[in-house]
This record gives sequence, C-alpha cells and structure tokens, in this order.
Amino acid sequence: MRNINSNLKRKQDENIPRSSKSPVNHIEGDDQDNDEYFNTIEGEDADSSDSDRELEDEDSENDEFSDDEEKSDDETDDSEEDEEDLDDETEDDLDNDTDEEVDDETDDELDDETDDESDDNNEEKLNKDVEAKENNERNSEDIEEGDPELENDISKKRKNINLLRNKKNIREDYTSNTAESGKFVRIAKETQNGKSSKGNEFRIKTKRKDVVSSTENDEYADHDTSDEEDIRNTVGNIPMQWYDEYKHLGYDWDGKPIVKPESGDKIDDFLKRMENPEFWRTVKDPQTGQDVVLGDEDIQLIKRIQAQKIPDVSFDEYAPWIEWFTSEVMKTPVRKFPEHKRSFLPSKSEQRKISKLVHALKMGWIKTKAEQDALRAKAEPQFYMLWTTDDQSEEMRRIHKHIAPPKRQLPGHAESYNPPPEYLFDEKELKQWNKQKNDPSKRKLHFVPQKFESLRKVPAYSRYIKERFLRCLDLYLCPRAIKMKLTIEPEALVPKLPSPRDLQPFPTVLCIEYEGHKDMVRTISPDPTGQYLASGSDDNTVKIWEVNTGRCLKTIQTNDIVRCVQWCPNTALSLVAVASGNRLLLLNPHVGDFLICSKTDTVLKEASEIISIDAMEIPERVRSSVKWEEPSDEEYNNGIRVCLKHFKEITQVTWHCKGDYFATVMPDGQNRSVLISQLSKRRSQLPFSKSKGLIQSVLFHPLRPLLFVATQRHVRIYDLVKQQLVKKLMTNSRWISTMAVHPAGDNLLVATYDRKILWFDLDLSTKPYQTLRLHGTAVRGVAYHKRYPLFASGSDDRSLIVSHGMVYNDLLKNPLIVPLKRFQDHKPHNDFGVFDVKFHPLQPWVFSSGGDATIKLYSN
Repeated sequence: MRNINSNLKRKQDENIPRSSKSPVNHIEGDDQDNDEYFNTIEGEDADSSDSDRELEDEDSENDEFSDDEEKSDDETDDSEEDEEDLDDETEDDLDNDTDEEVDDETDDELDDETDDESDDNNEEKLNKDVEAKENNERNSEDIEEGDPELENDISKKRKNINLLRNKKNIREDYTSNTAESGKFVRIAKETQNGKSSKGNEFRIKTKRKDVVSSTENDEYADHDTSDEEDIRNTVGNIPMQWYDEYKHLGYDWDGKPIVKPESGDKIDDFLKRMENPEFWRTVKDPQTGQDVVLGDEDIQLIKRIQAQKIPDVSFDEYAPWIEWFTSEVMKTPVRKFPEHKRSFLPSKSEQRKISKLVHALKMGWIKTKAEQDALRAKAEPQFYMLWTTDDQSEEMRRIHKHIAPPKRQLPGHAESYNPPPEYLFDEKELKQWNKQKNDPSKRKLHFVPQKFESLRKVPAYSRYIKERFLRCLDLYLCPRAIKMKLTIEPEALVPKLPSPRDLQPFPTVLCIEYEGHKDMVRTISPDPTGQYLASGSDDNTVKIWEVNTGRCLKTIQTNDIVRCVQWCPNTALSLVAVASGNRLLLLNPHVGDFLICSKTDTVLKEASEIISIDAMEIPERVRSSVKWEEPSDEEYNNGIRVCLKHFKEITQVTWHCKGDYFATVMPDGQNRSVLISQLSKRRSQLPFSKSKGLIQSVLFHPLRPLLFVATQRHVRIYDLVKQQLVKKLMTNSRWISTMAVHPAGDNLLVATYDRKILWFDLDLSTKPYQTLRLHGTAVRGVAYHKRYPLFASGSDDRSLIVSHGMVYNDLLKNPLIVPLKRFQDHKPHNDFGVFDVKFHPLQPWVFSSGGDATIKLYSN
C-alpha cells in the first residue's frame, strides 16, 4: 500500500509547479500560534537526480505526517530532522538553478491553471478511492472490523488529500503575490553571488492570510459604531461658535491647542470650485476645520434622505410581518407545574374591599372627584370683578335682547266660512290644485276655500293638529336672528355725473335740414373752415352745400355709388376726395377763395408733369393695384382733376393731417386692401404684405406716424416709420363698423354693428375703458369734435346721441363720459337710420346724414 501511495503522489507532484513544492515548516514558539509561514523558492528545474531526491523526500514527509497522527508525541524529533534536510535541499536547488530561473518562473505561472485542474481531479479520485475502499471493507465479511492494516491505508490516503489541499492554498497565495516574485529571484541571485550578509543560509517567508488565529480578531470590529474614537478635538459637543474669536478651535488628546486651518477667501473658494472635481462632495468638519470628502455611501445616504426614502438600502419596509410570540404554538407548557387555583378564581379579600367601598359611596362617606372639587371651591374665598367683562356683557345682552318668535300669518278672506264668490275655486282652478298634489309648495293656497250657510255647520279643521305640531317644531328647532334689511337706493348705484347744464355748449336743437339727394346719403364731410359741406349719396352724385344757408352750390355726377367723401385738411388747397365704385376722384369744387382754387389746379398740374419721370420705378404689385389717370374733358369741367382707378371697390378714404397723403380701403383686396398714396409725387404703395382679416376702416394718427387698422374684431396700430405692430386692441365684438380718433391721439372710439360703442384709452390698456350701449341697433357712425369735449354716434334706430367726453391732461384722471342729448329726427328707410356723423370744425354743431336722403344740422 505504501508503494501505491508513493507512485500516486509522484504523479501528482509532476503537475504541481516547482515554486509551490517546498514543504511546510512548522515554526515553534509564540509565532506558531499566530501565523504560519511557508518557504517559497523561485528556480529552474533541477536534474533528474534532484527531482527524484525531492520525490523521495516528499514520500518520507507523507509517511511522517501519517505517523504523527498515529504515534505518540515522542516522534516529533524525526519531523524536525526532516525539516533540516528539506532546508539543505532548498539550498542545493538555489545553487544549481540560477541561470534561467526568471524564464522558468514565467512558464510556471502560465501552467498554474492546468495544475489546479489536475490537483482537483487527483483530489476527487482519492476521495472516491477512499469511499469505495471503506464501502468494500464494510461489505466484506472476510475482513475483521479491527484490521489495523486497512485503517492505516485509509488514513494515509486522507493525509494525501489534505496535503494536496495545502499545496493548492500555497499556489493561490503565490499567484496572488506575483509582484513579490521578482524580489524573491533578486534575493536568490544576491545570495548565490555572495551578496547576502547571512551567507548561503536565507529564508523567505510569506504570510498566510487564511490561517490567522481567531483569537486575534478585534472583538469590536463587527458591531462597534462609536464615532468619537478618532476625534482629535476634545472640546466635546459644544457650539463651535464659541471659538470664533480665538486662533484655535479646541484641544487634542495631549492638551495642546488645535490651530485653525487657513480658510481662504472667495477667490480660493472659486478656484476650488473650478479645479477640484470633488468639490461638490466636500464638506467642512466644524470640529477640525478641515475639508472632508464624502464617500459614495454618504452621498447615497444623502440622496435617499432628500428623496424622502429610508436611509438604509437594505431595510425592507414591506417585509412580511412575523408573529414572534404567536407564530409557534407550544405543545407543552412553559412551566411543568399547573397554575394554582387562586390564579383564576376571584379573590375573597378583594370582594370584601369592593363591597365596603360601594357601601361608603352609597352612604356618602366617600366623595367623588367632582364633589370634592365643588366642596373645595366652596370653601375657598370668592372674588368678584369690580367692572363687568366682555363675556358678562355678551351674556347679559343675550338674555335681555330676546327675539320674539314670528307671528303666524293672519287668515284672509279665502279662509272665511262664507267667502266671497271670487275666492271660491272653479273647475279649472280645482283641477289645477289637484294636479299640484305631488308638489304642494307650488300651490297658492294650502286648502280649498269652502262656503257654509252658517258658522254652526263648519266642521272640525282636519289640519289643526299637524299645523300646531309644525308650529312647535319651528319655534323649537329654527334659530332666530335679526336680519338687517339692506336698503340701497338706485341713485346710489349710479355714479354721480355733472348736470348737462354745466357741460354746455353742445347741440340741443335741429337747426337746418339739407334736402336735394334722391337716395340714401351715406357720407358727409365739412371743409376745414366750416363754411361748406360735401355729401355723397347712392344717386351717384356729390353735392357741395353752404352750411349757414343750406343752399346747394354744386352737384357733381359720378359713375357709381358714392360711399365716402373727405375734404382735404390742408387749408391751402381746395380739394375733395370722393370714393365712387373702384375709382377715387380728386375734385376741385371751386368754392370759397378764388386764389386757393387756382393754386390747387396749379399744384396738381406740376405734379402731373413729374409723374412721367418716375413711372418706371413703380413695382408691379402696386401697378396692378392702382393706376393714376387723367380725367376726361367732361370730368375736368365738372371739377375732377385726378382719377385713381383701383382693382377693387373702395369703401373708405381718409386724409393725413398734413393733406399730402391719403389712404383708401378695399375690403375685398385681401393683402392689398389698404393703399397709401402721395399727392405731391403721385405715387402709391402697399403697406401690408399679408392679410390680417377683412379690413373695415383705417385712420392716421393726428400727431404721430401711426396707422389705425380696424378689422372685423380687432384694431391694430402700426408704426409707419419702424414698419412694425405697436399694439392690438381687443374689442370683444362681432363686427366693427367704423372708428374715430381723439384730436389728442390718446383715445379711440370704435362703433360696432352689435349696438356697442367702445372707448379705448390707449395709455391705459388694450381693452375698452368703457363700453356704451346707448343704441338699440347697429351703430354706423361716430365722431369727435376737434375743439370741444364732445363726441356723437349715429345708429340705424334713427337716433343721434351727443355725449360729453372730457379727456384730462392729468394721466391719473380717467376720461369723463356723460350722455347729453338724443336726437331722433331722421325717418326710417329700409331699416336704415343714420349713416354718418360729423362735427363742425369750429362751432359746437353736429351734422348727420340718413337713409331718408336728408342731412340735418343740430346746433346749440
């Protein structure tokens, strides 16, 4: 059996690297209890004789291991001699293997993986052999149970398995410390060359990590959570602000002051923030003043606390509940003695005590806590307030201010036993009363009136008990309160406005009526001097009237309906713009000063001579929209001097305050709906490239280069110099008809077809300052007076309303709006009333044109 074990051991050792073939050295003394050291030698393969000698030594070593377990302690000297032989053998190996030891070391490291597998396989084979041997020996009847040879064979194989495991552990330690292998080789070379101070005898020791004695473990390593063992500052848990005025911040364990570290200024803090990548996780320790970098576990803990989570990741808050005390039912009692009888029977002595206490309570000998407090309070001296307090006053007020119950309603004539005939129900009323049976609250009377011949024939009242009961419930359950009746006079809700007598002058009476048109007069316009008035009608004519006399001075025939006429605001020119169909006519009425009329013709001729020079510079988009034409001889004799032919029908024309520019509106023109023309250069331009809606009206600002454009629902204000939108006014109406600008330019009147007049304060808001609903139908005309604080509006209800509209120079005061006078002198014509409203430029007079083909002048 020994030969078999030696051969098997030799095969196993051939697969083990030479770096791990050194035997185990047991070191005697105090170090033997703490650490185990193993000799590791890096070298080259020795000769065959050396390897054979090593195998023989290892076989002898295995025999010694097995003998140590079976023999007494007296044989330990043999193992010590074997250890000395192994040391001599190691020195011989180092003397012979110095030339190629580094290369062989690398080869040995590469073969470690295959050696591990072979050792594992050998170990498994030995285990299987031992188990099979034991099983066979147990089953065999020929071999006795106490055979010593069989037991020795099994013990030797077990020791071989333990030896393989020890060598495997040595190899793992060797591969984990590859960095020290070069050092071992260098020491070996120095030893061979004689550089070692100890001569040829040296020993390299590697500490085993897995054989540390358990007695050396720190008993507080696993469960010690003290956070004060490594604190250098011994001041304790005190506010560190106490050391702000000192140069130190505490004392160390030796009693020496700890100097405050340099904190640095804001520049240093900024540099740390920019350069230090760990700045975001750095905090300052208040005990030492040093910067401490938080670890990953600290950061994770802080994040979990910020997220309102449980700080401990391993804690399961939804773990199943474990019934520690009731989950396991004990089969036997805890105590082996049964419970005494007195533990579950009522005590006789306690029963006697309780009966005595009950008897004392019945006799009044023992007082309850409430009775004791009452007696104690009665025995104490009583004090009272010299003056009554608020709570006492409130209590007295509640007692004295009694609210009487409301009285029942007195019976009327319908409840009489002999009511008048008109109070009795007929068949229709009785049927209606019965129909409301399911909802009695809708009945006017809760009973049916009846008539009896005499009082003696009146039967008992069937609802008497129920009504008395409901009356008692009302008195008992319904709280009583005095309701203060709020009496508000209607005059208090209306703001106090000044009297119209204090707001004069304003138009009060109809003064002159201008008749001559045969159809509806859609538009009127007075000249800047206030002496003449121009009007346009559906009868295709334009008439010039003298204001003071009402005489028609001139009639100009056009080819289409005249929708708008506007007198030029420049007093140096006598010029009227007329919108008739798709043509805009500039005519000289030849009324007034002769010099002004002749100067107007001269200016228009000079402008016509310049137009041929710049005709080629007109863009194609403008050229297709409007065309400047010279009138025919017949039109020239009628006063027409310039004709602008547009590609769509014109509904409005308006002048700039200086009289050189004018704008025309064509609602069907889409993005070419508005056209601005210059009279001096006879040039037109299209200000808008996109359509913002169906444009209804445009106006120039009287002072600034602004253009008001009214669509169906909004009013947009554009800056003509910057060519951008300045403001957008929200009307909250369905359809805008026309608008007018205050002479100061800060307020705007907008008339709508849904019966509203909107006053906009441009400095206040984009929403209406005030909405006036003075008319019953669509409002078609509004106008401001240029000198007086007046404005007027005309509607299809044939009414003309003149109002006071004062605008103050103080921006803190809102405009004052007071309706003054309503005129309703126009006659209805096809549901049309007043079309246009204009004020006299100098006097507090107002003109109105209506569908009845008349023009009316109202004066003060």
